[in-house]
Amino acid sequence: MSTHAHDTLDDPLSRERSHLASSRAALRAMREDVESLDIRDVTANWVNAEVLSRQIDDRIKALADLSDTPLFFGRLDYLHAPGADQAEGADGERFYIGRRHVHDHDGDPMVIDWRAPVSQPFYRASKKDPLDIALRRRFGYTGGDLTAYEDEHLSDPAEDARTSKLLQREIERPRVGPMRDIVATIQPEQDEIVRSGLGGTVCVQGGPGTGKTAVGLHRVAYLLYAHRERLARTGTLVIGPNRSFLHYIEQVLPALGELSVRQATVDDLVAGSVEVLGTDDAAAAIIKGDARMAQVLRRAVYAHVTMPTEQVVVVRGSRRWRVPAYELEDIVRELLDRGIRYGAAREALPQRIAHAVLVQMERSGEAPDDRVQDAVARNSAVKAAVKAVWPPVDPAKLVLRLLTDADFLAVHSDGILTEDERKTILWARPVRSVKAAKWAPADAVLIDETTDLVQRTHSLGHVVLDEAQDLSPMQYRAVGRRCTTGSATVLGDLAQGTTPWATRSWDEALAHLGKTEGVIEELTAGFRVPTDVITYASRLLPHIAPGLTPVASVRENPGFFALRPVTGTAEVVAACEELLAHEGSTGLISADARIPELAEALTAAGLGHLAPGEETTAETRLTLVPASLAKGLEYDYVVLDEPQAVVDGEPDERTGLRRLYVTLTRAVSGLIVTHASELPAQLT
Repeated sequence: MSTHAHDTLDDPLSRERSHLASSRAALRAMREDVESLDIRDVTANWVNAEVLSRQIDDRIKALADLSDTPLFFGRLDYLHAPGADQAEGADGERFYIGRRHVHDHDGDPMVIDWRAPVSQPFYRASKKDPLDIALRRRFGYTGGDLTAYEDEHLSDPAEDARTSKLLQREIERPRVGPMRDIVATIQPEQDEIVRSGLGGTVCVQGGPGTGKTAVGLHRVAYLLYAHRERLARTGTLVIGPNRSFLHYIEQVLPALGELSVRQATVDDLVAGSVEVLGTDDAAAAIIKGDARMAQVLRRAVYAHVTMPTEQVVVVRGSRRWRVPAYELEDIVRELLDRGIRYGAAREALPQRIAHAVLVQMERSGEAPDDRVQDAVARNSAVKAAVKAVWPPVDPAKLVLRLLTDADFLAVHSDGILTEDERKTILWARPVRSVKAAKWAPADAVLIDETTDLVQRTHSLGHVVLDEAQDLSPMQYRAVGRRCTTGSATVLGDLAQGTTPWATRSWDEALAHLGKTEGVIEELTAGFRVPTDVITYASRLLPHIAPGLTPVASVRENPGFFALRPVTGTAEVVAACEELLAHEGSTGLISADARIPELAEALTAAGLGHLAPGEETTAETRLTLVPASLAKGLEYDYVVLDEPQAVVDGEPDERTGLRRLYVTLTRAVSGLIVTHASELPAQLT
């Protein structure tokens, strides 16, 4: 393997630059072709015109040539020409691999989409299994300029397999601003997950720096490429733990040309009929988040159904038609036995009663049609019977009653919750109305569950759930409802679970999600966290996740790591200034309670700083991060302030140690741990 960065006349680098310039010109022409479309020539219908106009706008955005984003990052030279169908119409045996497809004016490809089958060997081929590849060439860029290339002759037995210097450089490249795509550096084990089929659910256990979030996002991009029409109909969704995290990852999919994927938190999903303004203590939240609450809610909903004791008399003209109580009871029991949703059964009941009346009409010699049945179903006597037997249920009112009426809760949780558990979730004071209640996040999840019991939740084609280890069983159920007929990608790390109800096993999580057939994959190669940092953080694993495989850093650059005793905030600020002398982003991470003091110290020292998720700039590359928001974020350099305070900021030691594990593993190039107090014993 050899790396080249020279630039003599007509050398390979010059030819590659020429191809880059031609490809950019071709992409510009593709964009201009779309911009020149006149929708008036296509449709006269204003609704269709509006839809088409939006599609054209999205297509124009997808064809943008971002100056600092390489149009292609690799090249494959096949030994034998692949089939034309695989190569998107190409007949040759040389293919440039990039973020999106680019073709010339004749329709011949100049850049192949990284998701196309012909691109797969770029990620999978090796000396042991060349996959018919003679040459794999990687390109190095400075900004948007092609400055180097590196060749691997995979089919040449004389050339030894070596680690790619350009690949290492790209992985370790300083990062400023939001998360980038990893399309140029996807590893074989990551590629297997990315290209797994739409029909199956995949759960990825991955420690810090293993790229699990990027893998999940690239899987969405791949599925949208491979199943675009289907997912355009059914929709895709990325679920993250908080707004800061979603802001951090929001540019990844647009950089890959995918603009239609919605992003949300679990709280966003269940935000419906109530406003969440309250909080629960940990004990109440644990019980409300327990899967047993689904049984309690089901009982409470279906308890509204009462067996009829009186006949229904339908008057039509001079005739009276009677449906006796025992026949009504049979209808009600049959609907209950079918297990359909409460609201759907309630809508079916008047039609079933009307059908019973029509049977009597036919026996008497009449010939009623569907219009007669609909008229009978709307009859006031039938409506009154339905209201008495199967009354409407308001989900928010039902949950409010469960949380405020001790007798109602006791009846419907008998044999499910203990008396102490009931007391824990009951509200201390009565509440006048749904609007007057101070709903907590776990209450909104209960209302969402109840709403689904009444009316089916719309299912999407694919859902990505990141930082899943922090979800409660009831939250998993809420996510699962959004993909009952679709599939999911579940991403997380059991060692980073920092909620009192954190996931204990992925099998259990998949069961709550309703995806017991899901496949669990483990990523253990760390590409982002330096060796010394991950080795130090892994001291905590026996205490927080004993059965988990530690992450093994595969980086050549060992990074920078220091433990530094301090006497006050001035030395913490000095550590930040020291790290800001390096290229890239710096994060100061601290226990939430210490954030105001540190913010004041930074301001006094004239150091501007950002909040998590805010865009870094050339002038402001320092972010002040509360430990509770650090999960999923990355910085080139990190100062971790007072580890013991991070542990003490959580309700119990185990959760605190998991939070500490998260904060210790946010650095890509270097970490300074500052501490005035003793370090936690588990680290020493």
